[in-house]
Order: sequence, then C-alpha cells, then structure tokens
Amino acid sequence: MLPVFTAEEMRRLDRRAVQELGIPGATLMENAGRGAAAALLAALPSLGAPRRGARLVIVCGKGGNGGDGFVVARLLRRAGHRPQVFLAAPPGEIAGDAALKLRAMTRAGVGARTVEDDAALVPALAAAHVVVDALLGTGARGAPTGLVARLIERVNGCGRPVVALDVPSGLPADGGPPAGPAVRAACTPTFAGLKRGLVTGPGLEHAGRVTVVDIGIPPEEVRRDVATFLVERGDVVAHLPRRRRDTHKGTYGHLLVLAGSVGKTGAAALAARAAMRAGAGLVTVATAARAQPVVAGLLLEAMSEPLADTPDGTVAIAARKRLDELSATRDAVAMGPGLGLVDETRALARDLVATLPRPIAVDADALTALAGSPETLASAPAPRCLTPHPGEMARLLGVSAAEVQRDRIETARGLAAAWGVHVALKGAGTVIAAPGGRVLVNPTGNAGMASGGTGDVLTGILGAFLARGLDAEPALAAAVYLHGLAGDVAAERVGEESLVAGDVIDALPEAFRRLRADD
Repeated sequence: MLPVFTAEEMRRLDRRAVQELGIPGATLMENAGRGAAAALLAALPSLGAPRRGARLVIVCGKGGNGGDGFVVARLLRRAGHRPQVFLAAPPGEIAGDAALKLRAMTRAGVGARTVEDDAALVPALAAAHVVVDALLGTGARGAPTGLVARLIERVNGCGRPVVALDVPSGLPADGGPPAGPAVRAACTPTFAGLKRGLVTGPGLEHAGRVTVVDIGIPPEEVRRDVATFLVERGDVVAHLPRRRRDTHKGTYGHLLVLAGSVGKTGAAALAARAAMRAGAGLVTVATAARAQPVVAGLLLEAMSEPLADTPDGTVAIAARKRLDELSATRDAVAMGPGLGLVDETRALARDLVATLPRPIAVDADALTALAGSPETLASAPAPRCLTPHPGEMARLLGVSAAEVQRDRIETARGLAAAWGVHVALKGAGTVIAAPGGRVLVNPTGNAGMASGGTGDVLTGILGAFLARGLDAEPALAAAVYLHGLAGDVAAERVGEESLVAGDVIDALPEAFRRLRADD
C-alpha cells in the first residue's frame, strides 16, 4: 500500500527530514526536481514531444514549487531540450532554497522572464511541445487569484499537454473541488508520496497519470504516522490465494442475498451473478414471493427462496423467522439491492442489520433504511460493511452530497469510527474506511461504471468475499479493487459510454486473471 498525505502531513515529513534526519532542504528540492525531470523525459514520447530538442515552457511561482521547476529546467537543458522559464513574481521576491535553484539554473544558461501581462505568455505556450506547471505546491491555500489565476487559465487554454509538479496548481492537496481555476494536467510527478487530492474526487480529472518521485527520505520515515493508503494489486492478491485442488463448493462459503422486489428483480440477479463470478461456493437469493419466479428465471447457478411479501411486492416483516433460518446456515449476507422502500421492509432491514449474527454487506435500499438510525449498528454481533454512493452517504449523515464530496476521506473515516462499521464511499477513487481510523483509497474503475446496477455488482462481490471468510477490511478492499478492475476490462471491450452492469460481471474472469498475472 502506498501512503497518501495531507498537506500538513507532508509539511511534517519535510520538517522531520531536515531537522531529525539532517537532509538539507536544498537537497530535497534538488531530488524532487531531478525525479520530476526524469519522469518528464520518460513521458515525452507519450505527450507527442520529440526525444531531443523539445520546446518546454515552465511556468514557476515564487515558492518551493517554483524551485522544483528551476531544477527541472536546468536538467532539461542538460538533456538537450529547450526550456523557457516564466516567473509569476519578480526574481527579488524568490527566497530560500528556491532562490538557490534559480541562480543555479541561470548559471546553466537558462534565462527566466518575469510575466507582467499573462497575454505575453500565449505565443510561447502555442509554440511549446509541453508545458510544465510549477506555480503552486501543496502549501497553497484557497483559490488562486490575480496573475497566478490568469496564468492557470492560459495554461489550460493553450491546447498543449501539461505536466504538473507535485500537484496541479489550484487543486486542493487535501482533496475536494477546486475553489477557483486549477491546472488540468496529463501527468503529475508528485514528491515523496501521494497527496489526497490526487487520488479521489476531482483530482483524478486534474492530475492525469500520477507517479511518485523519491526525494531521498527513507521509506520507513515516509510511512510514519500515515493513516491513509492507496490499495495496490499485491495487497489484494495476498487475501485471495489460489484455490487448492482438494476443495469443494462448501470451502468457498454460502452467501445469502436478500434483495429484489416486484419491478426490481434485476438488482437481485446482478448481485447473485456477481457473487458467483467472485468465487462464492453457493449463493441463495431470498426475495419477495411474487418476485421469486422472475429472479429464479434470471439465474442458473444460484438458488432462490420466496419470502412473505407486502401488498407492494416487497419483503414483509413476517419473513423474519425464515430469514433467521436461512442465515443460520449461511456464512454471510448481502442485502439491499432492489429491496424496496416500503416502511415495513425498511423496518425489517434495520432489524436484520442490528441482529443477524453474520457479516453483512449493506447497500442500496438497506442503506436508506439506516438513515438517521446509527443506534441500529451499536451492538451488531458481526461486521457490517456499508457501500454508499455520495447521495446515500449524505442521507446517512443528514448532510448534502456536496458536503460529502468536499472531503470524501474524512467523511468516510468519521462515519466508520462513529458508527463502528466498515465503509466504502463509492465514486472516483472509492474510499474504504475502518472503525479504527485507517482509510484505503482504490485506484481502479472508470466513468463508464456510473450506470444503474454496477453498485449491485459490487454488493455481490463483497458478499462473496465475506462468505469466503475474508475479514471486513480486506474483503472491502479486494471487492472494490476487483470491481473497478473488471470495469476497466469492460471499458476496453465496449467503451465507457456503452458499459452496463452486466459487462462488469462478464469481465470478472479476466479481472481475476490480470490480478493473478504474476502470482
């Protein structure tokens, strides 16, 4: 797992490196610029630039990010390219380590031009192969203003590929939507470790391809005191060992899926099919009696069970005893997809979440049933894994979806700790939070998965992993990662525009194969 930093955590790491490890700040800046230059040189062909003699415009601020840009300019010149450096502030306002790097760049034969009118930058941008954004770093606060804001808009409008150093200027390093203009980069070499704003929410659109640059701080120091991490393929493989030859279907768990109602049978079928493709040994779908024949007709490999239903065709409270009997012989439960929002069914869902002695994946209508009722989970006898999208998370917390999106990581962390549950806040860079405070961010998935039913597929995958015996956190991490990876495979096959939930299920076998490619 890769550590993910807040701006404050990054400042503390830099301070420890200087004060406790004795690494001079100028050395850290040199290492950052050197690593960024190497990443940029490697990326030039993919950015449409020549391997030699590329014209690069480097737009620098007066702080540390500008200092990184000066190092990059010097090293690009040494590598045979043609960097032009433009300053957002007069040289006299540049101090500290950045001033040292500016002088070193000038001695190396790279001049710097102070920008007073942003329009003067337009001809240079138009002639560049690549633009390098070195205006604002992780320490920036609030919306860019004045000349810096106008320069960001010029960079975004120039039609040239942009490489952002550390974070795209104007993008909050801690995550959330930009408060003003923000650079849209093709790639972002970031220093020492990932930043929250690069791995979830709007940052995924602004940062492009992100690579981590080693700046000379020992790995054990980089990971110290960090509670947020990016999931990597190896983290998932470790929890999904290859099947032994001497096994049978009972080895891989029996999942009970409580889902579906009249008119919403597809949700139950999607969850069940996904669970089977995710390796559950057995799957039983329990659904409203009037919906059961349709569900059964949609499934070949899974069993189905009719339950007492309401006049609206949803599961009735009278089904509680039968559900107790069914869950007693199952290893885990997945509940919520298509369950319905009739008051009686919602009351049943709350009761089951509070009392069933099995791990439960809680999604969709079952989440809505929990809104405003955190006490339901206070003494749950087994792990509860909630998988809300931002709207469902907003209902759970009684806030707006915009508030949820402003700080996805801390929102998920806060609910997990307060409610004593495991949470996967779905979306761009799904956030997985445990009650103890650790947060994982998922790197897989794409915009094509923003279509009806893909959440039901995740519910089935998660339920399968819980039934197979995985603990809650690794089950959630593996399910979210594999779900996103299958979505990426599906997008390769059908494109993002045409992708539907069934495509994700069909792509699960290839996703497993890629997951285990080097295992």
